Amino acid sequence: MQANPEIDFTNPDALIAALLPAVRDAGRVEMAHFQKGVAIEQKADRSPVTVADREAEAVLLTALSRIAPGVQLVAEEDIAAGATHGYARRFFLIDALDGTRLFIRGKPEFSINVAYVEDGRAAFGLIFLPPSERLFVTRSDGSAYEARLSLAGDEAFSALNWKKLETRAPDRNALVAFNSRSTGGASAHLLAELNVHEARPLGSAMKFCLIAAGEGDLYARFGETCEWDTAAGQAILEAAGGSVTTLDGKPLTYGHFARGFRNPHFVAWGRQPLWRSGDEASPNARGA
Repeated sequence: MQANPEIDFTNPDALIAALLPAVRDAGRVEMAHFQKGVAIEQKADRSPVTVADREAEAVLLTALSRIAPGVQLVAEEDIAAGATHGYARRFFLIDALDGTRLFIRGKPEFSINVAYVEDGRAAFGLIFLPPSERLFVTRSDGSAYEARLSLAGDEAFSALNWKKLETRAPDRNALVAFNSRSTGGASAHLLAELNVHEARPLGSAMKFCLIAAGEGDLYARFGETCEWDTAAGQAILEAAGGSVTTLDGKPLTYGHFARGFRNPHFVAWGRQPLWRSGDEASPNARGA
């Protein structure tokens, strides 16, 4: 892929346009492996990894190194392979295949996540869902948008049909939550406190995207996650009118190199937080 190293990568529309060919290529790689199956390896933390993770990440890292030369790239499989990073004021976070366990199980609930972080804040987000070809981004006007990115085509940024996203106002009598398929039970106490009407299990960063699109109200995560799992989704959700906070109601922040890019427990909200730790009868932070 040819990319222009002179691009103003801090301009979201320009960054999206430059990234689209690589995002499409990474999606093609993942769907090819998804359809025929892949061998599974185990990383040092006992989490699974496949050749699809590594090949898709290589495509994205090559593109970003051309688009934003000299800017630090923090990628999940690169870190797992032993890469180390010191503090940086600005950097990219890449999770080329978020939802590897579901990918392995044949569930079409995985995503490609790319985020740009500046001064601890997720300033740009791009999430692509290869199975459904849904693309979610933050654009230069500060809003979040969705478009269909065909894996079979080669449409440029300007040819895509963009739909502006807006979260929905929560109905406290009919709240819909998205749950992690792996650790969803940990948030059961909170969901009960909020009288959640419906909890839908769902994998990967799709949860942030669907809340941004007005298809749900919250996603509580009391299990372990890393910054590359959440940064792109947070940027998109915030641009659509939502928020992502730690349990004390403060925004989730990024660039925590000293703790290995691990996130604290958090809740993604369609609008402003409906609960925070310290509220009467609040659940234990680690859930039940």
